[in-house]
Amino acid sequence: MTMIDPVNKSKIPDEWLEKSSFPRDELEEGIKNGLLVVLSDGSVLRRGYTTGTTAAAAAKAAVLSMGKDVSQISVPTPSGVRAHFNVVEAKDGYAKVAKIQNDHESDITRGLEFVGHAKPSDTILITAGEGVGIVTRGGLQVKKGLPAINPKPLAQIRAAVEEAVEELGLAGVKVEISLPKGVEIAKKTLNSTIGVEGGISILGTTGFVEPWNDHLGEMKSDLIRSSRKVVLTTGRIGIRYSTMLFPDYTVVLAGSRISEGLEAASGDVAICGLPGLILKWGDPEILKDTGFATVSEMIEREPEGKHLKEAFRKTVEKAKGARVVIVDRDGTVLMDSEDVE
Repeated sequence: MTMIDPVNKSKIPDEWLEKSSFPRDELEEGIKNGLLVVLSDGSVLRRGYTTGTTAAAAAKAAVLSMGKDVSQISVPTPSGVRAHFNVVEAKDGYAKVAKIQNDHESDITRGLEFVGHAKPSDTILITAGEGVGIVTRGGLQVKKGLPAINPKPLAQIRAAVEEAVEELGLAGVKVEISLPKGVEIAKKTLNSTIGVEGGISILGTTGFVEPWNDHLGEMKSDLIRSSRKVVLTTGRIGIRYSTMLFPDYTVVLAGSRISEGLEAASGDVAICGLPGLILKWGDPEILKDTGFATVSEMIEREPEGKHLKEAFRKTVEKAKGARVVIVDRDGTVLMDSEDVE
């Protein structure tokens, strides 16, 4: 039997499961709910839930607490798998939910508490309070001046709130999301550099945080090494479009570890994904003295500018023969090294 990972849709061969020391029923259940990732040697890593999923849980718990006792909560995720949380506190429209632990070394938001505060309303309205950052520059998914809640997690929060509204038979509700330690945690992120001030960003494409540690890096290197054709990409959107653009290639999520992926590769190699990580990998000084806070802002303002062209040239050079394809969030190819004369 071959199981399918419900988050990234990859196949999990039965021999991988047989190598694991986890009880088989516990392992299969963890895979089905999206929280366990099995590697080729049978070792197991834990996913976490994104800030978007955790915010959705706090919001739904807050609404339900207006009419019932709440100790556990379930919310939808963009990947189609429901997420489950224990509720720290919930009473009279106020609820607190903690972001669960996961096996991602650099996720500094693990354990962070999200608060939802709900009040009756004629319609459904989602707002942001203390600890949620405000966008101060262009080039991001959220417009300048608005709370840093990306479109997909905002839709996820709204869907969770709609479930609670329907369950209680309410006409509507106003829910505020806040993070008591958001301002403090944001100081440890790059938010102020990219144009988000006063708190963290509410993010998430699948609803899950992928695990990452050195051991996973080793497993991915094995996969890259054994693939005749491989695409190195940097995120979920990159995976989606890499799969479409390179249908007979093995697509590997390399994140910021592109160099390690290139070292492991021996066949036909491509690097494909959004511009941020790839161009900054190729040219770490891409934003220096440009006045831009992000690569996305640079592309939005000067899509044909000299800084962008020079960064792409350096990226292609650093790729050492690998094809480099830069796409935007809609899948449009912005740059392709095969088109460079």
